[in-house]
Amino acid sequence: MHESDSFIHEVSEEVRRDRLYAFLRRWGWLIGAVLVLIIGGAAVHEWRKARMQAAAEAAGDAMRAAYLETDPAERAGRLGEIAAEIPEAAVLARFAEAGSRIEAGERDAAAAMLAELSADGGVSDLYRQLAALQRVMLLGADLDGSERLATLEMLTAAEAPFRPLALEQRALARIDAGDAEAARSDLQAILDDPAAPEQVRARARQLIVATGGEVAPVEAAPAATVDG
Repeated sequence: MHESDSFIHEVSEEVRRDRLYAFLRRWGWLIGAVLVLIIGGAAVHEWRKARMQAAAEAAGDAMRAAYLETDPAERAGRLGEIAAEIPEAAVLARFAEAGSRIEAGERDAAAAMLAELSADGGVSDLYRQLAALQRVMLLGADLDGSERLATLEMLTAAEAPFRPLALEQRALARIDAGDAEAARSDLQAILDDPAAPEQVRARARQLIVATGGEVAPVEAAPAATVDG
């Protein structure tokens, strides 16, 4: 019985080996291809991660170097070069260049840059809306009235990221147009928006009063009680 069991075991082992070899002959190429893809994918991922990190560091170094320039016109020129040469930093560099041109007294050039950013389909919607709002804030009453209100209409939509600031700008535009009642409606919308920053809410209250409206008193937070 012992010899019989040993013989059966050897045959079973041989069958398993034959099946394994047959499997490898049939599917070994696929296993090898999968392993190559896994290893190669990991290597590409690490290479891309290292490349992105190096690009981010280069962009950061370039931006810091540009901001060391105290002359705003020179700084704007350097930021423009960064926007053209380093795609990873292009959007932020363009915003920074516009700010430097404002500082240098080049308002029209800055407004043109912001208009270009707001219309750039390759830029995220968040940045496009920010550029449009900054342009309205920069030009104010010097911007064509219909264009000013049309831009702000888009920026005051319910889910717009800069809605409180856009409502404030639309209120100012309506005040400039002599429509104080509509302006107060926008200002009240700011007060009703729990997401509005307190600084913007404070300005809204002041403008409501300045245009002849009334503001409900701000409720004080309940005092904390101490259990004794």
